[in-house]
Amino acid sequence: MIQPTIWHNPRCSKSRQTLQLLLDNGYDPIIVDYVISAPSKTEIMVALKLLGMNAVDLIRTSDKRFAEAGLSKSDIDAVLINAMAEQPILIERPVVIHNGKAAIGRPPEAVLEILKDD
Repeated sequence: MIQPTIWHNPRCSKSRQTLQLLLDNGYDPIIVDYVISAPSKTEIMVALKLLGMNAVDLIRTSDKRFAEAGLSKSDIDAVLINAMAEQPILIERPVVIHNGKAAIGRPPEAVLEILKDD
């Protein structure tokens, strides 16, 4: 069985709940603490494509660091992707990638949809 990858922040309750949901459903996910091991710009772009989202949908616009970095919701994707690569704490969490699909675990049960084909 191919195991999902989770961009995980252990300090985030939704991320912990999503990880537990994966474990409870028999998965042994690849856990990437994305704050310590930041995804590259390319990895973020791939995740956005799999999610079917624009960068503004994956970045935490309500995080104080978003404003402190001088970012705006109207910034182009390239600017926001660069910001997420440089400050990965700004990435909405958790992101689960599996079998060419991706989902954000908000709510955690949202990731079950991409696991259905197993």
